[in-house]
Amino acid sequence: AEDAGVTAPLIECRGATKRFGDLLAVDDVSFRLMPGEVLSILGASGCGKTTLLRIIAGFEGLDDGEVRFQAGLVSDSDHYVPPERRNVGMVFQEYALFPHLTVAENVAFGLHGMSKGEQRSRTQDALDLVRLNGFESRYPHELSGGQQQRVALARTLAPSPIAVLLDEPFSNLDAGMRLEVRQEVEEILRSKGVATIFVTHDREEAFAFADRVGVMSRGRLEQIDAPYALYQAPVSPEVARIVGDCDFLQGVVRGNVAETELGSLPYTCGEGKLADGTVLTLVVRPQDLKPESDDAGICRVEALEYRGGDTMLAVRTPSGTALRCRLPRYSDFSKGEQITLTPVDSTPFIAFMR
Repeated sequence: AEDAGVTAPLIECRGATKRFGDLLAVDDVSFRLMPGEVLSILGASGCGKTTLLRIIAGFEGLDDGEVRFQAGLVSDSDHYVPPERRNVGMVFQEYALFPHLTVAENVAFGLHGMSKGEQRSRTQDALDLVRLNGFESRYPHELSGGQQQRVALARTLAPSPIAVLLDEPFSNLDAGMRLEVRQEVEEILRSKGVATIFVTHDREEAFAFADRVGVMSRGRLEQIDAPYALYQAPVSPEVARIVGDCDFLQGVVRGNVAETELGSLPYTCGEGKLADGTVLTLVVRPQDLKPESDDAGICRVEALEYRGGDTMLAVRTPSGTALRCRLPRYSDFSKGEQITLTPVDSTPFIAFMR
């Protein structure tokens, strides 16, 4: 039984595992989604995040583990509640609108077991919520990509689901529209207070959209935390790479610093105090190092990429390690130039034992 005053999870996965032949698509995944929470699942294509979403929705069964909705079992290796009885809404990457139905008919499509009057009322409420009142009689081909997205969201919200599942919902939109639509969708979902799981390969979207972010890699949920905590304290080099641009530099513990080919660098490691001689991998983000022209410098500029708001330098160290430096605005460094790299401030570098 739940303790008095403790909120029960809305959705809970316990050891969820799914295989397709020899491929372990989802590997022992456990997490809880709380009422009203927005959770992003972040990972590269093929990491298992969409399969996990389909398991929760009921489109895929489980080989091991279980899924519970409001403490009730909906899926394990022997038990399966079909999607239509789970009361979760899913918005697909392609929106899946019916081209021969009007906007209102698309939104009303999933409303079953209620009077025509109730269907009309819920359809209108959903269209009002997504600010598409007046579009009831239009067809999908008459709408912009962003408007189609909002129709799909209205159709998902009309039956009052306990949670909404979003599968890469903004990937088909052009870059200029993506931010605007993402903000609109987030505002709508938060105004309804509906719990949401949002799958994406875009870390900027994941961080901006969610209360917590789960990082998936090769079928495993490597870490789940608030965006800031995830970025500042990744549990592995793989998580560090997924949540932000970074390179890796080898170091050796000497007292309270790591000795590297760039000199002595402060570090922080979750393993606590380490013995001298311990070999470390340091996470180096593009904004962590400051380049300075130096004819005696041991590093060399290999390439420059001016990107309008900043310039990215590709740098090679004497050992051949590739590092990146992000500089504000335009940079007048040149390819082949010898430089020295120093930390921009005294913030310790995240480190992992090799």
